[in-house]
Amino acid sequence: MGIVQDTLTAVRKLTKRDTFIEVPDFMNLILFKIQWNGRLPVPAILKPRPLYTGKQLFELCLPEGVNCIRNHSTHPDSEDNSIYRHISVGDTRVVIENGKFISGIVCKKTVGASAGSLIHVMFNEKGADVTKRFFSDVQRMVNQWLLVEGHSIGIGDTIADAATYKEAEEKLPKDRNFVALFE
Repeated sequence: MGIVQDTLTAVRKLTKRDTFIEVPDFMNLILFKIQWNGRLPVPAILKPRPLYTGKQLFELCLPEGVNCIRNHSTHPDSEDNSIYRHISVGDTRVVIENGKFISGIVCKKTVGASAGSLIHVMFNEKGADVTKRFFSDVQRMVNQWLLVEGHSIGIGDTIADAATYKEAEEKLPKDRNFVALFE
């Protein structure tokens, strides 16, 4: 299992470096978490006004004791052999230590349905109930955040390229009865 579609898009957008959440919105989003200990983290920015990061919101969903290091899908191979092995200039190395979100932009490689992903590690180390709670918390909080933040696509995003059209024509049956079903 893994996080997909709208929630995956939202998690990626939420965990970027430039995502900030105002205190009233942050407090409202926490209410969508299944279990919460009642403690607010210190905002990442205090002046001129307090702001939380999206990473702080995502961290609230993480169970204590989970550790995971993954690379974002856009992580350059040249960074792996550099002196910056444990950090990433482009914030493309996801580091989670003891349930704390240290760095990175979460993508499909981190929360998708693949071996070594955060979901896989969490299930193996914490079990099904904790993993289920993580899924629920992320789904609820992040989807609510999308309503606060806003998300849209343009008509251009829905138009397939020429190769996709050609592949569809080859795979769809040419039978008149089949086509008549959709007319």
